Amino acid sequence: MKPGAVVVDVAIDQGGCFETSRPTSHQDPTYVVDGVVHYCVTNMPGAVPRTSALALNNATLPYILTLANKGYQRALLDDENFRQGLNVIKGHITCRSVSESLNLEYVDAMTILQRTP
Repeated sequence: MKPGAVVVDVAIDQGGCFETSRPTSHQDPTYVVDGVVHYCVTNMPGAVPRTSALALNNATLPYILTLANKGYQRALLDDENFRQGLNVIKGHITCRSVSESLNLEYVDAMTILQRTP
């Protein structure tokens, strides 16, 4: 990146998404590496708790309603986006990166969902 560029690492709570990321705080939020300004404040939504809570509620409400109306299994069968958020079901790991990181067997979610009543 060019000197003077700015990166905002919104994934810092999960380890970050840039090689040069490291957690910072609201008291000391930025640092510079190779001329690139880094903003890697953990728990960024904590700076605006009411606004972030409302935003999270608005973003998740449609999923909650779908789960309430369809049940988890039908929602997972009907919607690829739901399945992409699934890590484990009925003792099987359905997220490839989780299975690889734990060196455990991966099972496709549809395999489990289609054979379970």
